[in-house]
Amino acid sequence: MSSTFWLTNARLESGFETEQGVVTGTRTELFHLLIQDGIIAKIIPSSEVIHDGLPQKDAKQMLILPSFIEKHCHLDKTLLGDRWRAVTPVRSIFERLEIEKKTLPAVETPTKQRAEKLLDIYQRSGVTHVRTHVDIYPEMGLKNLETVKEALHTFEGKLSHEIVAFPQHGLFASKDLLREALRQGASFIGGVDPATVDGDIESSLQLMVELAVEGNAGIDLHLHDPDHLGVFTMKRLAQLTKEAGLQGKVSVSHAYALGDITLAQAEAMAEILADAGISIITSVPIDRKFPPVGLLDQKGVSVSVACDNIFDVWSPFGNGDILERAGRLAEVSGWVDERALAKTLSYITGGRTPLNYQGEQVWPRVGDEASLVVVEASCSAEAVARRSKRIATMFREKL
Repeated sequence: MSSTFWLTNARLESGFETEQGVVTGTRTELFHLLIQDGIIAKIIPSSEVIHDGLPQKDAKQMLILPSFIEKHCHLDKTLLGDRWRAVTPVRSIFERLEIEKKTLPAVETPTKQRAEKLLDIYQRSGVTHVRTHVDIYPEMGLKNLETVKEALHTFEGKLSHEIVAFPQHGLFASKDLLREALRQGASFIGGVDPATVDGDIESSLQLMVELAVEGNAGIDLHLHDPDHLGVFTMKRLAQLTKEAGLQGKVSVSHAYALGDITLAQAEAMAEILADAGISIITSVPIDRKFPPVGLLDQKGVSVSVACDNIFDVWSPFGNGDILERAGRLAEVSGWVDERALAKTLSYITGGRTPLNYQGEQVWPRVGDEASLVVVEASCSAEAVARRSKRIATMFREKL
């Protein structure tokens, strides 16, 4: 396809419909979008005739939404494409880690092939950016990193990515490998349960921050530790983040503790996290409490919804459909009205929504990156609630 073309008859949201001050629906209109050099260069009403002779691609009056972001996956762990296997029950995270160590190296289907299968599912579901964690530990070395980079290279020009060097089996034993992983393309230092896995909250967090500063990287910490243990860990991470000047570069994945405490305590924690520029990433589990997404968002904390495990030794579930996961968030949160459902989209798009909460059209704008998804739905709210069919994904003009 030419680097300059028109996406015609594209349905865009233009405002909320109201009756007596109550939002009752979403208004849409048809437009033509000029796509040029990876950006949206012009937006005109569909009633205007195009005379410039440039190629045209007909959106057939289907809804156009900002493309999706998968903020937490494990491309090296998925068992997609290999034989079916359920998950073996365990009594501790350490038993699970040992099972994983034995299982993954013995899987017949190559890691690259399995990773590419998941990336294909993501792309077809509307995802144009992924953040993947890659296991780094002494027995494996940097092999997973090298293989995942190869899989991502297969999708070059189709989606963008970030890599987290993830010390699944403990931070201390892998610190030299983590340094090398940053030199070889990882842009985040990972971590997991400093109290439980590393056995030393302070030393673990200090090392994470040291490696991030040294490697000009961010931090993405898996934190499953519950209640006040998890809260204490996040408070200390917030202090270290500010001291190191890492505001805006640190994330906490899962952060179950924020769902274990009272709303008043969660509100206080939200203020601490917002002040430190720490974002929260949740997979919206249905088997335990998770962070109060709406509250965190209101307090200025950046929140993302992610799929996480897609058929691996941790979970036999998951299909890689990030829109479905957003719909789950709305469902378990009781967000059933038009405005709330539309807002839910922001948690899988990096904050981009066609309408802001006041109903003003804010996406797309001229100059925005031409990364979008064509959806068989009347509006964002319907797309979220009904997990509507994705027709096509565009990444920086490539359809």
